[in-house]
Order: sequence, then structure tokens, then C-alpha cells
Amino acid sequence: MEVFNSKKKIKKAISALKAKNKTIGLVPTMGALHIGHASLIKRGLAENDMVVVSIFVNPTQFDNVSDLEKYPRTLQRDVALLNKVSKDKIIVYSPSVEDIYENNIASTSFSFDGLEFEMEGKFRKGHFDGVGTIVKRFFEIVKPHNAYFGEKDFQQLQIIKKLVEKQNLEVNVVGCEIYREPNGLAMSSRNERLTAKQQNEAPFIYKTLQEAKLKFKAMSAQKVSEWVVKEFTKNIHLELEYFIIADTETLKPIKRKSVKKNYRAFIAAYAGEIRLIDNIALN
Repeated sequence: MEVFNSKKKIKKAISALKAKNKTIGLVPTMGALHIGHASLIKRGLAENDMVVVSIFVNPTQFDNVSDLEKYPRTLQRDVALLNKVSKDKIIVYSPSVEDIYENNIASTSFSFDGLEFEMEGKFRKGHFDGVGTIVKRFFEIVKPHNAYFGEKDFQQLQIIKKLVEKQNLEVNVVGCEIYREPNGLAMSSRNERLTAKQQNEAPFIYKTLQEAKLKFKAMSAQKVSEWVVKEFTKNIHLELEYFIIADTETLKPIKRKSVKKNYRAFIAAYAGEIRLIDNIALN
């Protein structure tokens, strides 16, 4: 398995593949890979000749310096996991910050037609400018035919689709369903930082989402939200940051149900200092 650290070398390798009419998939990651990432990569391998897996902890999408510093960096282990998925059809791009940003570690300012101001955008200032900046860089460097993103970060997925639309980028963005632990907890690199006690308590998040989905069939969004808040006040191990039922296209909170629209419930909660997010389709 080839591991590239510079954009110049990986561009050359990809150009050679495209000269042979090979199709390229891209799975952008920040490393600390798990079987949730592997599911995205396997989808990419099923639909492309080669898959590029980027491993890069992007500084411009963190609004918390401590979170950036503590984010796990496990390149050797990541490559070992990727070798188990495929030894000859995966290319790893693990650049330095300097290779990506050169002497200007800063985000580009984007407009995502208001998607960036909902949910995560209200709690993580500048986050989606950082996401847009790095994803656009990877699209420009790798020039993939298809790019794969998990629905756990559904807002991010919608924003990347908007980025491609507004920047006229020639890449097909594919959303992949959430991969979960056996106990229902959404797979995340952050899960590694949970204590054993927190690992046991965190599935409460998905359990609450599932119950909220059932209640949404007969109750208003406001009533469901009030019920979720009440449930979290009973849980001393998790602190609710937000619960929102939103239109899947605009990501704006629902005002009144419509059979013509699709809705999702979004949640963010803290287990100690570890921030966990999840979501579920409601119809």
C-alpha cells in the first residue's frame, strides 16, 4: 500500500491511474480509523477501481484548541487497518499541515445558503468554513470521480453537496448510512476517548432518537423536543447540548409537519468533555 505525504507525488500517481482509465474514489478522514470508516471505503472499492483515503487532522475546522491537540493520531494503526480492507486498491494520502496550507493556515469563507448557520454552525464557530476549505483542497488535489461521507455528520454531508454545486466541482458526493456499535452508539473516532462507564451510558443517545422517531408519528415536533429534554434531565451521565427536528433539505427547524417534506432528528450531547452527535431519519 502506497502512503503519500505530498500533493505533488499523489497528483502524479493519480494522473497515471487516470491515464489507464481507472476510476478514483475518495474517503476523507481525520484518521483514528474504525470499521465505520472501513464501511465507507468498501463502498468506494465496490464503485471505483481505486480509493484514496486521506488521513489529515484539519486544524481549521476545530474551534477548540484542546480538542485539536487531543484528537487521536494513529497513522501506523490506520494503515494496518486499511491493509486488511485491501492491499492493492487503496492509496493513503497523509499530508502535513504545511503540504496542505503552506504558510497560510486559514479557512476560506464560504456561503452554503444558510446550511452552515443551523445546528453545529450555532455551536462551532467557523467549523464549516474549515470543512469546506479542506474538502475543496482534497477534491482539487485528488480529483476523484466519487467521494464518500457518512450520514452521522448529516449536516456536513449536505454542506459538501452544496459546496460541489456552488463551486461547480466535478465530483459525485455519496452519502453512506451511519455505522453503529452493537449497542447502537454511532461509530466515531471520539469514542476511543470515552471511559468504560461512558461507553455504557452513551447508547442512551441513539435509544432516545429511536423513541423520538416513534413519538413523532403522533406528536408535534415541539412536544417530542420537550420529551427529549426531559429524558436527558434524568440522565446524570450525559448533558444535552441540543435536540432539533429539521427539514433535511434546508436543515431549518420544523414549524409544522408536511407530508411533502422529509425530516431528521439531530442531537448533540456531552459525555464528560467528549462531544457526541447523532441523527435519525423520521420519515
